[in-house]
Amino acid sequence: MAGLERFLADEAATARLGEDLAMALRPGDVLALKGDLGAGKSTLARALIRALADDTALDVPSPTFTLVQSYDTRVPVHHFDLYRLSSASELDELGFDDALAQGAALVEWPERAETRMPAGTLWIDLVHQDEGRRASLSGQGAAFDRAARSLAMRDFLDSAGWGEASRRHFVGDASARSYEIVSHNGLAPRVLMNSPRLVLGPPVRDGKPYAVIAHSAQSVAAFVAIDKALLAAGVCVPEIHAEDLDQGFLLLEHLGSEGFLGSDGEPVAERYAAAAELLAMMHGKAWPERMQAAPGIFHDVPPFDRDAMMIEAELLVDWYVPMITSGPASDALRAGYAREWNAVLDRLAASEYTLMLRDFHSPNIIWRGERSGHDRLGIVDIQDALIGPAAYDVASLAMDARVTISPEIEKRTLHAYIAARHAAGAFDEEAFREAYAIMAAQRNSKILGIFVRLEKRDGKPFYLKHLPRIRDYLRRALAHPALAGLHAFYVAHGLLEERPL
Repeated sequence: MAGLERFLADEAATARLGEDLAMALRPGDVLALKGDLGAGKSTLARALIRALADDTALDVPSPTFTLVQSYDTRVPVHHFDLYRLSSASELDELGFDDALAQGAALVEWPERAETRMPAGTLWIDLVHQDEGRRASLSGQGAAFDRAARSLAMRDFLDSAGWGEASRRHFVGDASARSYEIVSHNGLAPRVLMNSPRLVLGPPVRDGKPYAVIAHSAQSVAAFVAIDKALLAAGVCVPEIHAEDLDQGFLLLEHLGSEGFLGSDGEPVAERYAAAAELLAMMHGKAWPERMQAAPGIFHDVPPFDRDAMMIEAELLVDWYVPMITSGPASDALRAGYAREWNAVLDRLAASEYTLMLRDFHSPNIIWRGERSGHDRLGIVDIQDALIGPAAYDVASLAMDARVTISPEIEKRTLHAYIAARHAAGAFDEEAFREAYAIMAAQRNSKILGIFVRLEKRDGKPFYLKHLPRIRDYLRRALAHPALAGLHAFYVAHGLLEERPL
């Protein structure tokens, strides 16, 4: 069983430990708080629950008499006090197992029912020491590992002069990365980025894992290198205030809180046009394939090559086809799919290639309306950039996977990009429009597969609601004459038909 220790000099330090644990908490976790009366268990529990609720004034009464108190927070948490428990079997009457199915459990006096604590329980023992207290954390499994990483993040903040900062969950994404907002002494808040080294997974082709073939970023050095290059080129990306490349921690500038969409969650045509003009500016620049993250540390920006394009497009066959047919794709379908896609991708040989951010869409753009020009757009989530067709990011923007873009807004977005490219010099519009259709079809085929995979493999069913939109985008892309053969293949195999969710 692994262990960690922290000296907590005062109540504030105890509350910070509660915040650190809150940032690591996940549904199904059990945190067992041991310690004598007055050791700080309630202080720790109160800070943890308030951090989950993002409410420093939340009333968190002791559950001494009710035995359990539940909170509908970011991760639902059930606060148990077992001091008055006469038998471990009484946990059944308290609904302990049901609580874990719905969220996490925070247990004071767990020794009264220690035999019922799950194997992956995170144990926190608080004892008085000098004028403060010492917290000893022990356990095995995911909950302990997450807590240990969260404490390492606090140490990173301390090394950056932000050790006493408050931490609040900001956002996570489909990867293992997560982000927090940290606030300290009335200073402008910053973003704490937690980017563990990528777990590559099993080999899927030619002895290589999917992430290697698709050229996903494997460490935070990719973000740092690309961020510095974009910043130097006049793109508004976060300034990096502190970094630990080995552990994957960054302290970043907070670019703002206003999302790219309107207040009603709908796309704003003018904002999409502004983002298209930013892409046009970026695509007019020459980008190095090797970028520096730190002295002696470089990131070689991978190419969006044929293997990467194909393995992404094949996610449709791997995940979407089995969902709509209730069985795996046949060998004949796979062979035909690969044949049609390879014929289409051959047409990209003469396309313009540039730095391609890969997920240039609304979740990764901050709107800063009080600013002017390109500075109105704050860009995040850049670590997976590749050298690829310029049309890809335009397709990612104009067919935004997370919000319905009408054909009219798509048209206006394309017009803004094309007009800006023409204004800057010679531009092959016809070749761009063909590459745009190809990249839109590739990207939306990939997304159909990814969204099904997130539901089937990762237990995230809320992604399925986006499928009708993605199918509509795919129909639009496949309407280009250059994709006639691929379009016919999709129609013949029912890949564009509406399906019940």
